[in-house]
Amino acid sequence: MRKADRLFQLVNLIRSHQPITAEQLAERVGVSVRTIYRYIDDLSVGGVPVYGEPGIGYALTEDFELPPLTLTHDEIAALMLGVEMLSRSTGGDLATAAKTLLSKIGAVLPLRSFEPTRAPVRSLGNMLNDQSLNHWNDLYQAIQHQQAVMIVYLSLNEQLSQRIVFPLGLFYWGSKWTVGTWCTLRKTYRDFRVDRIQDLDFASDVEVPE
Repeated sequence: MRKADRLFQLVNLIRSHQPITAEQLAERVGVSVRTIYRYIDDLSVGGVPVYGEPGIGYALTEDFELPPLTLTHDEIAALMLGVEMLSRSTGGDLATAAKTLLSKIGAVLPLRSFEPTRAPVRSLGNMLNDQSLNHWNDLYQAIQHQQAVMIVYLSLNEQLSQRIVFPLGLFYWGSKWTVGTWCTLRKTYRDFRVDRIQDLDFASDVEVPE
């Protein structure tokens, strides 16, 4: 990693976790504490308002803001590919957000460096079938609002069951989505494949488990 990239990473870590000690920074960045001291000096000389207090750690002044990002060609390619894959592997709201994100990024990057149709690495075609994404957006909304849902689920041994669950997270495994839930029937955590959910309705008057 280039030194400039490490300094940028260091500033982000201080902003996110301030105050943070040199030892903690060294562990996260993967360098020695002595190197962290040198990097802090470099940031100070460069005009970044970082300050430290013995026994407490480093922090930044409250009004400090990072300058606009400067992305490499590989970083732009990775970003475009990731957003393109996201738009084809999620449902509804997040897929739409991915597309608008791509247009916003394009609006602030130099035209020559941002031509999605000429990107060297592309994600083309649908990554998942309709059944895999049929209830994805409802599950996502349920997670956002801590809302219980009633599902009809077809197990791998072809057994149908109906249960009320609290969706907690969606996880993509390369070809299938699973949803991690708190199952009110079993009173424990259960994972379900999204493509095996046959029906889904939002459930009302169900208290969030503590």
